[in-house]
Amino acid sequence: MPALDWTALVLFAGATLLVALYGLAVSGHFPAEFRGTALQSAGGAILLWGTMAVTGLAAIAILVRAWSVLPWYAAVIGGGTTLLFAPLLLQPLSDAFVNGRRALVAFSLGAALLAVGMWAIA
Repeated sequence: MPALDWTALVLFAGATLLVALYGLAVSGHFPAEFRGTALQSAGGAILLWGTMAVTGLAAIAILVRAWSVLPWYAAVIGGGTTLLFAPLLLQPLSDAFVNGRRALVAFSLGAALLAVGMWAIA
């Protein structure tokens, strides 16, 4: 059994958590009638779809890298645990943060940075 790369596991779990938090935050913006006024403009649509693209690419990069450096059981436990805790961690955040632009940008940028870190370090 190969040694577990703890750095890669922590980066994978953190990135998975941010992708899950992003998914929960962005789900409140669909259908379009439920979007706040800041996201109903053309700039808001670009921000919304752009962060979705960045987060999607980060998720793919995370999964590809985890597949090559982590044992399957560590990825399942680390990723599954963060997926289960994501709704609990999002709940105490303010509605103004979660329903606005800041959550989309913060979670997307965080996931992208951890994905880059996972490729660079692990």
